[in-house]
This record gives sequence, C-alpha cells and structure tokens, in this order.
Amino acid sequence: MALWKFLEWALILWQLLDVQRGGESGARGLQRGDSLSTKEPDGMLSPKDAVFPSTLGTIPAHLAASLTIEPPYLADCPSAGRCVKLPPVCMNCPLNWNCTYGKDVSFNCTVKPGVQCTDENKMEQKTFQITMICRFCWQLPPTEYRCKETTKCKTVQCPREYFISNCTTLEHVHCLGNRTFQKKMYCNWTGGYKWSTALALSITLGGFGADRFYLGQWKEGLGKLFSFGGLGIWTLIDVLLIGIGYVGPADGSLYI
Repeated sequence: MALWKFLEWALILWQLLDVQRGGESGARGLQRGDSLSTKEPDGMLSPKDAVFPSTLGTIPAHLAASLTIEPPYLADCPSAGRCVKLPPVCMNCPLNWNCTYGKDVSFNCTVKPGVQCTDENKMEQKTFQITMICRFCWQLPPTEYRCKETTKCKTVQCPREYFISNCTTLEHVHCLGNRTFQKKMYCNWTGGYKWSTALALSITLGGFGADRFYLGQWKEGLGKLFSFGGLGIWTLIDVLLIGIGYVGPADGSLYI
C-alpha cells in the first residue's frame, strides 16, 4: 500500500513538471520573436480539427480520490457495522444532563461525515438512538477508564500515599461530560521485589543484612552486617517487620 501511494505521488509530480516545462518552452519561443503561422503545412491538421484536452495536468479521478484527506476519527470507526455499536468519537449526540444518576437514558444521535453504519436489518442509517447509564465519566467504574501510573510515590507507607492521575475513558464507553479527567488514586506500583524472597533472606541470612541489601536499603544492611544482626535482636525484629509487610523496598514500591 505504501509503494502504491508513492507511485501515485510520483506520477502526479511528473505530470506537473511536464506541464511546467511545456509552458516555459512556449514562453521562450515567444520571447525569440517566433510568430505563429496562420497557414497550416501540408498534411497537418488545423487547430479547429485537432482535439486537445481541455485542461492540462488534470489529476485522474482515482488519484484525486486517494488524495482526499480523511478526518482523523474515521480510523476508529468500523465500516458497515451497527450504528449503536459505534464508539462515541464516530457520532454526534446532544446529551442531556437532566437525567437521574444510575438510570438508563436514551439519546438521539447522528453519525459524523464519512462514517457508514447500518441498523439491525443491514440498511444504511444516519440517525439512531443509543441507551446508556446516566453518569459522568469520572463516575465510571475503574474497569471503564485508563489512568497514568507514577513511580514518584511510596506505596509502603502509613497512611497510604495518594497521587493525582490523568484518566481517559475507554473508546467504546458512553458517559456524560469530559472524557478526560483527574482522579485521586492510591500509589500502587511494583519494582519487581518478591516478598517471599525478602522473608527467606531475613530468616536465613538476616544476621548479615542480606534482606536489607536485597530491598535496596544498603545503609541498614551495613549496620546489620557489622553488628551481626544487632546481636540477633535486629534480625528477629526484621523477620517480623518483613513478614507483616511493614518493611518494603527502598524505592517505595509494592512486593510482587
């Protein structure tokens, strides 16, 4: 497909250059003082008998159609599908906010230019009706929107830390209001540390600080190493704290 588009553009460019060269050669001939004879040479057609194209450099119809710029939303609109199944970006719906939250509500919609869809009888349709739940986009359940995560917060912290995330509604979900919104969310990410590995290291090699080194807490690890696990007391405390999840990775992430 990319090669075909390239050949079409090359053909158009060649036609335009050919027309330009023809116009320049004619202009140079007139500048030299050449005159056009009104008498045709023998065996030549007269201008009235010759057939010339009405427009030079005309782009063929199939090429002109391919050069038409399509609206960006058409890439997300399936062709010849059910109108009621189209994503919201493919239709215009005058949504009425005067509805009861949580109740089903119906709206009359029209497809956007260039979008083709059908009804249940496979007949082309331009206007149709959709039914949705009366609620704003920020009131949707978490399964119907996506939010950007962050690693600039600590998950192992009391009380738990929040962050403000930018969320976007999924493409097929209908809702009221802006489809992008902000949400206050718990810090919830992982750096790949396993709780079982940390606990096993704390029990077996905790006296040498292996558990703290594994979690990225090298200062505490050195302290346990040179104090022989605080004479065993620090080791027992770390086994308890890691076991209940109070001590976690140094980067603030969750265990796997």
